[in-house]
Amino acid sequence: MVGIIMGSDSDLPVMQDAADFLQSMDIPFELDIVSAHRTPQRMFEYAKSAHERGIRVIIAGAGGAAHLPGMVAAISPLPVIGVPVKSSNSIDGWDSMLSILQMPNGVPVATVALNAAKNAGILATQILATADEDLLRKVIAYKESLRSMVEEKAQKVGKRNQ
Repeated sequence: MVGIIMGSDSDLPVMQDAADFLQSMDIPFELDIVSAHRTPQRMFEYAKSAHERGIRVIIAGAGGAAHLPGMVAAISPLPVIGVPVKSSNSIDGWDSMLSILQMPNGVPVATVALNAAKNAGILATQILATADEDLLRKVIAYKESLRSMVEEKAQKVGKRNQ
């Protein structure tokens, strides 16, 4: 249901967080390397056919010039979530961030924070949950677990100050 793509295998340590979250929600996904610059035809075919393979949301991570999310969004009818990756050729990640964030009108890319592939996985899950009651319940339970975790931490901190 979700396609996770990245420009290089060096992006995998970041992008694995999206895969791990989707797996925790029992959401099927595919994981692939699709470079906008080194394999443009592969990128074109991926973006053009993803919806035909049952993909409903694409998460695209890229560093440096970070054209992958925007180019995929230009071709695919699916929602694309961009993950800017701070890579070895990156200017502190700002180049990736701005390349993904500053898309022209008509070609939207939802953009998460630098290296925040887990947030991309969460957002993809929330998008899918709009049409899936069971998945929506899982999202609600996940949000509740976040609240509970903060409450527990707050109690521990409060006890230290007494």
